[in-house]
Amino acid sequence: LHMGKTMKEDLTVVAKYINKLYPPEFNVFSIYAELYHNYFATQAKKNAESHLEDKDIYLLLSWVHNFYPKDMRKDHALAMELDKVKLGSLLPSSLSKELENKYLDSEEVTVKNSLSRCLDKEIQRWKEDKEPEKLNGHFQSELLGIFVIQSIYSSQKRAEDISKAVGEELSRRLLKELPAFLRSYRDAFEDFKEKSRKHTYYKPILIANINNCWNFR
Repeated sequence: LHMGKTMKEDLTVVAKYINKLYPPEFNVFSIYAELYHNYFATQAKKNAESHLEDKDIYLLLSWVHNFYPKDMRKDHALAMELDKVKLGSLLPSSLSKELENKYLDSEEVTVKNSLSRCLDKEIQRWKEDKEPEKLNGHFQSELLGIFVIQSIYSSQKRAEDISKAVGEELSRRLLKELPAFLRSYRDAFEDFKEKSRKHTYYKPILIANINNCWNFR
């Protein structure tokens, strides 16, 4: 963040004031831009090659695909000058791809585990002697129906914020996880229907789960 802010502010000064003090053939702005970019890219590569936590991988990929090429290099005060300088990406494509795969693997596992925990909690709630919650006057499981959908949607949205390609790849992966989760949900529900007919709130729980199906569709 400090490097990005410094680079943006300093290059703005070069573009507005310093550039016009030199003859065009000196390419003053290009020299400044390349030096700043090379230093920034070196630091980004150094970070990428070190051990990174998941949140750090996400942040670095956001800089590579989003903040750096869009927020910084498309800034109205710099865009025209930077378009003349071919700076390239902050990371080599192979290293960027490696980080993307790490992020996708981690996010896929995180969502899968989150859905599994959610289903476990829901099954536990079926066993309690409590009436299901009502949503807009209808029995429904807010935990299951809403939480699962939001988990998948928010995960997709975060990935899309990195880049369209990363978002599409995660969506492809999660579209495999959702049917697997729904099969587990169906099996658990069938088991409840068979074994819990004497449950005090048997019928409301059935209705709540049937109402969940609409959300999942």
